[in-house]
Amino acid sequence: MADAAGPVGLFDSGVGGLSVLREIRKQLPGENLLFLADQAHVPYGRRTMDEVRQFSEAITRYFLGRGAKLVVVACNTASAAALQYLREKFPQTLFVGMEPAVKPAAEQTRSGVVGVLATPATFQGALYASVVERFAQDVTLLTDTCDGLVEQIEGGKLDGEEARRILSGALAPMIEQGLDTVVLGCTHYPFVFPLIKDIVGPDVRLIDPAPAIARQTSRLVAQVGANPAGGQGGTVEFLTTGHAAGLQQFLDLVGIGGEADSITWGQEI
Repeated sequence: MADAAGPVGLFDSGVGGLSVLREIRKQLPGENLLFLADQAHVPYGRRTMDEVRQFSEAITRYFLGRGAKLVVVACNTASAAALQYLREKFPQTLFVGMEPAVKPAAEQTRSGVVGVLATPATFQGALYASVVERFAQDVTLLTDTCDGLVEQIEGGKLDGEEARRILSGALAPMIEQGLDTVVLGCTHYPFVFPLIKDIVGPDVRLIDPAPAIARQTSRLVAQVGANPAGGQGGTVEFLTTGHAAGLQQFLDLVGIGGEADSITWGQEI
């Protein structure tokens, strides 16, 4: 049985998972959180499924070695490639994964036209196909991989010309086809929420799955036990397999307080 005082581990290929961490901190302020950005290998969207599984397994082993009581795969690509694999590999560990929020989009759309922005690996994964089959049979789904957008966000260029060009290219054809709902199918994309909103206008609904992921994390924390010292507020540790200065700059940019540190792939992890 996991130690209730252990941290909740969250990982992503880069800074995107911070959008999930932000919501979990709101809902579980008393929990200790351990966040790892695998920036040595970002973006996962360009990696093979097997590579992403290998990275995800190594990070999970690192978290368990640190006493994590559950693991949040705060990355749509890693969830698509590795979530089922991780659950089979670590049957005693509870996992929370990302699932494209197609179900709420299909329920809320008025025009019947929904846009989904995600990485190629997410679209190719069984998770996405299953969600579409179960919940979106009567909805027109328009998809785009927004090539290059993750790299713009990783570089902190949240409202730059290149990010706008990528998003405009993806969204303009969707708007012409009657889009009224957009699913943010990559944890990086909430950080360009204002830019997307500026492009699609006030009448198009944007769906960020992070609050739902935080609620599921809350349910699982209740199963394994809340942090007994949580009344004093939980700690948050920010780690990267890349350069700590880059992660620190992003934390400061988006107003997430904390100190970034780096760990070495192949040595500590």
